[in-house]
Amino acid sequence: MSGVAGNLRPSVVLVDDSREVRALVRRRLESSGFEVVAEGSDGDEAILLTHRHEPTLLLLDTSMPRVDGLEALPAILALSPLTKVVMFTGFEERDLADHARELGAADFIEKSISLDALPDRLLQSLAGATPDVEPTRDPALRVAGQERVDERSAPPGQGPFVQEQAVLTEHVQQFRDLFDRAEIGMAALTSSGTVVRANPALAGLMGAAPADLVGVDYGRLTVGAGDALDRRLEDICSFGEDLSTFEHRLPAPRGEEPTRIVRVTLAPIRDPKRQVLYVFAQVHDITTQRVMEVDLRRSEEHFRQLVAAVGEYAIFMLDTDGTVASWNAGAERIKGYAAHEIVGRSFEVFYPAEERATDHPRRNLEAALRAGSHAEEGWRVRKDGSRFWASVVISPVYDDAGHHIGFAKVTRDQTKQRDHEEERRTFLEQRVHLLAVTAHELRAPMAVIDGSAGELRADWDELPVAMRNDLLEGIRSSADRLRRLAADLSTASRVYGETLTLHPDEISLTQALRSASRRSRAASFDVPIEVEAPQEVQFHADPVRLGQALDNLIDNAVRHGRPPVRLLGLVDDDAIRIRVSDSGPGVPRDLEPHLFERFAMGGPSGATGLGLYLVREIARGHGGDVEYLAAAAGEHPAFEISLPRRPA
Repeated sequence: MSGVAGNLRPSVVLVDDSREVRALVRRRLESSGFEVVAEGSDGDEAILLTHRHEPTLLLLDTSMPRVDGLEALPAILALSPLTKVVMFTGFEERDLADHARELGAADFIEKSISLDALPDRLLQSLAGATPDVEPTRDPALRVAGQERVDERSAPPGQGPFVQEQAVLTEHVQQFRDLFDRAEIGMAALTSSGTVVRANPALAGLMGAAPADLVGVDYGRLTVGAGDALDRRLEDICSFGEDLSTFEHRLPAPRGEEPTRIVRVTLAPIRDPKRQVLYVFAQVHDITTQRVMEVDLRRSEEHFRQLVAAVGEYAIFMLDTDGTVASWNAGAERIKGYAAHEIVGRSFEVFYPAEERATDHPRRNLEAALRAGSHAEEGWRVRKDGSRFWASVVISPVYDDAGHHIGFAKVTRDQTKQRDHEEERRTFLEQRVHLLAVTAHELRAPMAVIDGSAGELRADWDELPVAMRNDLLEGIRSSADRLRRLAADLSTASRVYGETLTLHPDEISLTQALRSASRRSRAASFDVPIEVEAPQEVQFHADPVRLGQALDNLIDNAVRHGRPPVRLLGLVDDDAIRIRVSDSGPGVPRDLEPHLFERFAMGGPSGATGLGLYLVREIARGHGGDVEYLAAAAGEHPAFEISLPRRPA
């Protein structure tokens, strides 16, 4: 065990937004002779606590909600110049480490370092002799090209921990490999926009090396769109947005005008309390798309002769005041007016009342005159009052002498295309959201398993029985959390692909409820669960899928409700009903209509938003359904699954 020589006890302020990480590090440091005098969870607290305590050493996380470690570092060193600041990060980036040292950090330590090696590494940092080498890692992390630890060579009793951690770490390594090999630009940003990791594709777009981007405020790369980035980050961090996009031009070589355009999609990674830890940025080059749009507008400026027989487009002429002067078959089909009903009337009748009130139609004509053409998409109104989504191009028309004689207006009904684009955008948003949430959901249990297993292996004999049990419970609950996540993702993929197969068998209602209660206790839910089944009955259902549905409902009650949790089995003539309730206030009214949708979430749990969706799909797969029962007089709110006793 590491220790501090002599009677000196270095004082430490520990700042990390993860309470579990702080607890593990604090126990290890205090058992090695350090004195942890204060803890904090963001950069603002780091500045205040360091100034107040003037510790020997500050162990500072890199990215945290509100103010990250890199932002706070200069202020900390200005207020407490004698304090050694050691950055503590989950990003294994040498470029990020170099940037932190340039800002004044004494050392840069990755969280993959084993807890055994951490005290000695901090002592070396205090002595100013920090080695420029890879950190000493727990053997369970030696995967993907490094030495793999076989279960038979691990210390007695530790083989399963080592083997499970190795599998988890391989998954993380695969994620990083995909990040680096992605053909689109990708970056990880702090909540304030500082780049902490960039892939080669993004570096290529910026004309730099990945290392050159680390530590740079992404706003500096946007050619004047820094304010747009700040607004999007504020939407995510302050207003809870889960996806935000903006566009900007790419930097150009000195002396040249920027010509390339990218679209940036921002997706947050949040902790269980919905605080932003990092922000993933996907950067797509859309220059070709923009050039095509410009070419289209130019070609439409030269379009003068209208084809009366075209049915897909409304093509008609306006005079200089915006009065309809001609009409084609496509215009009649799309807008509903016959020629004699509309010729001679103002084209403003096609616009919604709210746009007419702001003089929007007239401004469109003025814009077309100034720019040579005007193109836009928006809602338009048919003769019967219904609305449709239109793609519109307005071009001024001149006679041979160059006199302005009116406008050519081309309109296309894009309602179906818009609906399809909305569906595609929603699907992409869900994929980005699920990737971000899953990455975050993996991080916390992995850290707990790694830290707890390392501490048990190192100090098994010295640890009190109660502490050993606490660490083992942490490992069990984290493993169960990972198991549930894997099961939900697997089932969701089968439901989406319409390949979810059920294997019904005759099961006992009482036994199904009791099994669900036992599983919840095994998952370390310290919540009492009451089971009641007034009438025993046998019914047909898939025991595995039904168990998964009950587990999700119990987990939902534990996370969002209040104890005790109640499982009640009821029997009708042809159906059974299973009701799961708790003593909490229930679901907010605005969330009730969306409870069983994919990715619908409420509260600060940080879950994937798949649990209740899967409960519904499993129930419907049996020929039944699930509903939410709001609190009534004398009753608690509950979720109720109804299943036929003998489904077809």
